[in-house]
Amino acid sequence: MRDDVARLLLVDDNRVNRLLLARQLSQLGHQTELAENGREALRMLRERRYDLLVLDIEMPEMDGFEVLSRMLEDPELRELPVIVTSALEGLANVVRCIELGAEDYLSKPVNQVLLKARINASLEKKRLRDAQRELVSRFATLEVAQDLERSGFSLGGRRVHGAVLFCDIRGFTGLVETLAPEQVIELLNTYYTLMFDAISGLGGVVNQIIGDGLMAIFGAPLPLEQPAASAVAAALEMVAMMEQFSREQLAAGLPPLRIGIGIASGDMVAGYTGTQQRATYTCVGDTVNLAARLEAHTKEAGRAILIDAATCEALGGQLATEALGPVQLKGKAAPVQVFAVGAGS
Repeated sequence: MRDDVARLLLVDDNRVNRLLLARQLSQLGHQTELAENGREALRMLRERRYDLLVLDIEMPEMDGFEVLSRMLEDPELRELPVIVTSALEGLANVVRCIELGAEDYLSKPVNQVLLKARINASLEKKRLRDAQRELVSRFATLEVAQDLERSGFSLGGRRVHGAVLFCDIRGFTGLVETLAPEQVIELLNTYYTLMFDAISGLGGVVNQIIGDGLMAIFGAPLPLEQPAASAVAAALEMVAMMEQFSREQLAAGLPPLRIGIGIASGDMVAGYTGTQQRATYTCVGDTVNLAARLEAHTKEAGRAILIDAATCEALGGQLATEALGPVQLKGKAAPVQVFAVGAGS
């Protein structure tokens, strides 16, 4: 199928109208599939991908108003452009269709020139929406993109309970001095590929990348049943993956990579910060600051993964941890109980 050929679904209970309108749509260069009532149309919409729906209103079993209402309630269908074609007269019917999400309303018999113009306009809007969605997905995680689609964008946040993970590469500055810039970029891309996979696989969201460091959230924007356990499981997988990658690096005569991870759990405020022109999804609060301090302390403690007391308690003894005692972390007024997970590094 050519890129400019759209797949349309035409719904009309009148066989003659259906065939004649399908012929018109085919003459406009589009691929058209047919449904004879609203119930059949909804089934087809959920089974296949379409670019546009041409919908009659007066139909048995399920009329067009009900189809529009069902589509409006379905996150997978509400963005599909709909052009209503109907013999129903009256402004009230037009308004009702538009309120239920229809792009346009054409009276029968449908004028082909007008139909072509309305279809082209609707498909162009869809193309722009699809392009915007793809752009968002490139610069935001799937969860953040879904949150944007569901609730829209607004600066501010909401209180959530979750876990925050900070990670960076040990001795990265010295490592950069020994490698060409192209090698550094390739190394970072490989590092992030592995880390993103481990984090997202356990329900986390990477919301910040700063040089060789990253920040991940477990429990926002989508809630997690056990955010602390998920964060620790991700950290263990991250360390294991980096150990395997380092063995491959050494075999190739390249320097190995070691990482340090800090995790803290508790309440925080999650949302979009910045300005209307430039914003990011993040979390703020003491839990976030503590996780960052724990990650920084991994160098001094000589351990790959450090967690706070709240995270340790949430694990419920499912993993072996070692109490490192109260530690005076930078920026904290009082000493913090710190626990190590896994072997030293």
